[in-house]
Amino acid sequence: MTQDSTQDNAQGAPVGTGPAAPDPQENRRQVLYWRLLARLFDPEEQAGLESASLAVVEDIGLPPALLDPDASVDSVVQRHPELAAELDGLMTPEPDPDGSRDRTAEVRRAALASKVLLNVFATRPGEITAGQLARWQADADWLERALGCKPGELRGGKAGGRAAAGNGTGYGAPTPDLSRLVPEIGPELGAIEAGLVQRMRLREVLADPRLAAKLTPSMSLVEQLLRDKDNLSGVALANAKSLIKRYVDAVAQVLRTQVEKATVGELDRSVPPKRVFRNLDLDRTIWKNLTNWSPEEERLYVDRLYYRHTSRKTTPQRLIVVVDQSGSMVDSMVNCTILASIFAGLPKVDVHLIAYDTQALDLTPWAHDPFETLLRTKLGGGTDGTVAMALAHPKIAEPRNTVVVWISDFYEWRGQELYDSFAAVHRSGAKFIPVGSVTSSGRGSVNPWFRERFKDLGTPVISGHIKKLVHELKTFLT
Repeated sequence: MTQDSTQDNAQGAPVGTGPAAPDPQENRRQVLYWRLLARLFDPEEQAGLESASLAVVEDIGLPPALLDPDASVDSVVQRHPELAAELDGLMTPEPDPDGSRDRTAEVRRAALASKVLLNVFATRPGEITAGQLARWQADADWLERALGCKPGELRGGKAGGRAAAGNGTGYGAPTPDLSRLVPEIGPELGAIEAGLVQRMRLREVLADPRLAAKLTPSMSLVEQLLRDKDNLSGVALANAKSLIKRYVDAVAQVLRTQVEKATVGELDRSVPPKRVFRNLDLDRTIWKNLTNWSPEEERLYVDRLYYRHTSRKTTPQRLIVVVDQSGSMVDSMVNCTILASIFAGLPKVDVHLIAYDTQALDLTPWAHDPFETLLRTKLGGGTDGTVAMALAHPKIAEPRNTVVVWISDFYEWRGQELYDSFAAVHRSGAKFIPVGSVTSSGRGSVNPWFRERFKDLGTPVISGHIKKLVHELKTFLT
């Protein structure tokens, strides 16, 4: 299609001579969407599409600034405040009860939606500034508002508002069900934001409380903060700690729920049940007193109450968690530090935590507080598990009541020596659990040499979602 013919279509010129000529408004809408696709996949300007889109935008009374890739949505709305109402819920229009369609309104929605989508998803490569990050975050807020959510709601992992009631806005078939589509957009926005954070001057942002408050805590951001914490001070350090704590608290809440779902030990019927109302076994009480039923009075006389046993048999257990804190294991380090703190809060579980790279650090005094623990770690470096074993081995006082969880990718430079130590721990009667990864995604790489030998030892490597490790620990500790 030539530039002239594209522009003619944008102006509504009839196409073809047959009776089924396309709707002029549909031609305009298609021009805007073709420009959107072209810009998403190739940032270079397509002259024909740009001029045709400009003609469409001006003809329907929208500002040409909508086509300016350097203009933020905020700046457009500041100059044209009447557009704010159109952008709210833009992508979740209410259905027309009579089935009619306002074609001109659809063209306006296409122009406004293209602006929001391009500003959020067509990010440019290279280093970015704090101001550029702030602009992207503001544009992402507008996208969330357009989807019927509150600003920051999708990036926070929740989808609500009017998004669940989305209806078709396209030509012919309706758009995908937004109640399913919208929640999937949240992780994508988070990934884009994490990528921008990696390319920006992070310290500059942390020094500005307003910008720091808008950062969405994520694993990639926490990793950067942990790596750079020794170079931060004052306001920047305080903001970094706040972001780490927000992320840790969010993950801890999820893991704590998973741990608490398990049964903790068998019921101990040698301990009399507490005679309180919440323990009253109403069904058993009625059943046992049925002989006291008075047909004349239609009343049940209860001469004995029965209560449920709630005390459980528990044996003091020692949990020793050893975590490889080298650069390839950051995700596992964060997750396992949080998990150790949760188990440290359970009764009769004695938790010890050790982190290592080429040196080992006993973090047991802070095992109950994952935030403080992470601040004491030093990510990166090589890997020498033998130094961690030197700290862990003396802690195995009662092997039968001890579980050793070793989290690493097991790429060791003294592999045979370390494996012999693992085998000795296993033979002692302690429960040994080698873990290749405990990430949120379940992805991870494990040294195949160690993987095969652990399988022969009867202690196969757990590698996958952190729920797998939670299940193993609950099975042993309860």
